[in-house]
Amino acid sequence: MSKFTHKLLCATIAGAFALAGSAFAQTAPDDAQIAGIVVAANQVDIDAGKLAQKTTKQAEVKSFAKQMVTDHTGVNKQAGALVKKLKVTPTDSDLSKSLKAGGAENIAKLKGLKGKEFDKAYVDHEVTYHQAVIDALDKTLIPNAKNAELKDTLVKTRPAFVAHLEHAKQLQSTMK
Repeated sequence: MSKFTHKLLCATIAGAFALAGSAFAQTAPDDAQIAGIVVAANQVDIDAGKLAQKTTKQAEVKSFAKQMVTDHTGVNKQAGALVKKLKVTPTDSDLSKSLKAGGAENIAKLKGLKGKEFDKAYVDHEVTYHQAVIDALDKTLIPNAKNAELKDTLVKTRPAFVAHLEHAKQLQSTMK
């Protein structure tokens, strides 16, 4: 991935969260929308991780991708159990829609890459994506969650996203 493409991708992800954030500034997401955003954010990373597991030849990237699939699948199962308990149906919002669209765009770009170019693009995206999700958790999702259990789940999940970001940054630093 060229530096320009990477910067464009970063700007796209940041822009999606910023646009959604400004939309939420006018109308804060409700718990059903927050649940929908959480499910979408995790699914996007699960899909990218599955592609990386199949595509990469590098053991460290494969291991990281496997961890992303396992951890984000676990969060989605936890979120599914919670929304069932709370009788909340996750609903789409501008942010969940833009996350899904951005995820599909990322998968399409990654499918056109091979070898080190694929590994670098995947890991670069993971760094950008996890930072954007942490920002969304801090600025939008946690402050607007009304249900205490939902808010608590978001707060308890945040350290995993931070650990994923640090792991992705460490992996990224070995690719330069």
